[in-house]
Amino acid sequence: MRIADRWQDYRLVDCTCSEKLEVWGDISLIRPDPQIIWKTPEKSPLWKTAHARYMRSSSGGGSWDYRRKIPEAWQIHYDNLVFNIRPTGFKHTGLFPEQAVNWDLMSGIIRNAGREVNVLNLFAYTGGATLACAEAGASVCHVDASKGMVQWARDNAASSGLSDRPVRWIVDDCEKFVRREIKRGRRYDAVIMDPPSYGRGPNQEVWKLEDCIYDLVELCSGVLSDDPLFFLLNSYTTGLSPSVMAYILGTAVGGKFGGRVSADEIGLPVEESGFVLPCGSTAVWLSDKLKDVNI
Repeated sequence: MRIADRWQDYRLVDCTCSEKLEVWGDISLIRPDPQIIWKTPEKSPLWKTAHARYMRSSSGGGSWDYRRKIPEAWQIHYDNLVFNIRPTGFKHTGLFPEQAVNWDLMSGIIRNAGREVNVLNLFAYTGGATLACAEAGASVCHVDASKGMVQWARDNAASSGLSDRPVRWIVDDCEKFVRREIKRGRRYDAVIMDPPSYGRGPNQEVWKLEDCIYDLVELCSGVLSDDPLFFLLNSYTTGLSPSVMAYILGTAVGGKFGGRVSADEIGLPVEESGFVLPCGSTAVWLSDKLKDVNI
């Protein structure tokens, strides 16, 4: 497992009984996580004094139970990056801290590339990967179907002092955007993809990631340059194992460009137990020129 263990402003204090206790800067939150099936004792006093707890509703969704007053939004840092955090109505905070292990990987590749790097970030959410790549020196095309999330990403870029970096902020359906980019002849040296488990197609048809992921990756391989560096595929879909993701990248991308593929779970260290909470999976295709990069 690849572990995001360099955080200073975020802590995963404990997790038990389908919930995790986190500290974001100075704000402590309790959020649900269905994969936490163990029932260990709540040792930390923060369980009783947390600022807010997200309560699931029996009819679906949920809401925050605020026990102490918190700001509408606040900031946390990761190296030179600054993120604006705020609790949303669907339990998220606008950031997945486990992704820091991927930011580190991509930033290192870009800094050591010795050339200009053009990155396409699809399903880009609030821009963690976009900021990491831009700060490392890449040009980035940030694409997400949600106008609100793209604005949140732009706010994060501004807070990080990266507003002047070469980033294209695109609100669009990712698949349709890639098809148009291929027709336009625009190419990228790297692709980052973090698709949702479920989505809707152009005609509002419901699609499952497991049914569509291979076609999507194969399509996106067509937007890679003649000398690509990496293709990173991330997933939080329970039924999509790292090995399956590696196989998809190996055939759809490696079949065209050679290189190598690695895949593993990513996770966060838990302070109280000393164990690691798995938080999704990442598969990475790397060019043959990146033989010295360890994953």
